[in-house]
Amino acid sequence: MKKILLLIFLTLLVLAGCGTNEKSESADKPAEKKEEVTLKVATLIPPMTDILEIVKPLMKEEGINLEIVVLGDNVQPNNALANNEVDVNFFQHIPYMEEYNKANGSELVLVQPIYHAVYGAYSKRFKNIEELPEGATIAIANDPTNIGRSLVMLADFGLITLKEGVGIHATQADIVKNEKNYKFEEVDLLMLARMLDDADLVAMTPAYAAPLGLTPNKDAILTESIESEFAISLVARSDNAESEAVQMLAKKMTGPEVKKFLEEDYAETALPAFQ
Repeated sequence: MKKILLLIFLTLLVLAGCGTNEKSESADKPAEKKEEVTLKVATLIPPMTDILEIVKPLMKEEGINLEIVVLGDNVQPNNALANNEVDVNFFQHIPYMEEYNKANGSELVLVQPIYHAVYGAYSKRFKNIEELPEGATIAIANDPTNIGRSLVMLADFGLITLKEGVGIHATQADIVKNEKNYKFEEVDLLMLARMLDDADLVAMTPAYAAPLGLTPNKDAILTESIESEFAISLVARSDNAESEAVQMLAKKMTGPEVKKFLEEDYAETALPAFQ
């Protein structure tokens, strides 16, 4: 009987030792590292680039390497996204995206509105709209959505009258009344700031006015009302918009860090489009 008890005791010791070794080996084995994902985002200028730089380290904490691709005009970011050269872009409002889809047969989709850029009209020559003379030259962006956006703003202030119902799809052909014979010059979005020296009035977003030291509240002689459809937004393709990495980026871009940045650094020009 003693021999049997001794044998059982020794067996238990061996089993206990094996268990300890297994736990020890398991503890010593390094945790399997999660593979890092790279997410490429195309953008243009501040505060877009600033916001992406803020969220870049936040994305890194989630195992996502945010690669920021700064491009030179307002066509390249959509081309790059549609052609799978980048994963998302951040530079445009939704009417502009929809116009691109219509023209190119692409399937770009809204992921998340980020901020409202206060649209305004600026002049180096005149302090108020009453001073704008007959035959004045008004510079506006040459893409369809910003043409309409500019004309609607001007119509709201009585400078022109548009055909009923055209809204943001308005073109110069839809102007039915222009009593002071204003001349409209359509230029590339990135050329608007330079037009301040040549035109009497220039309609543009604060992103292009800010480098000139201009803000809509202090310097614009006209400003539009804030419309949610014109919020600068994070955009993806229909095939990747719901991916974990893209959704994480949307979450970080609407986080407290970005909200604080907009409220403190861009309070007069970029209003958060999220709670």
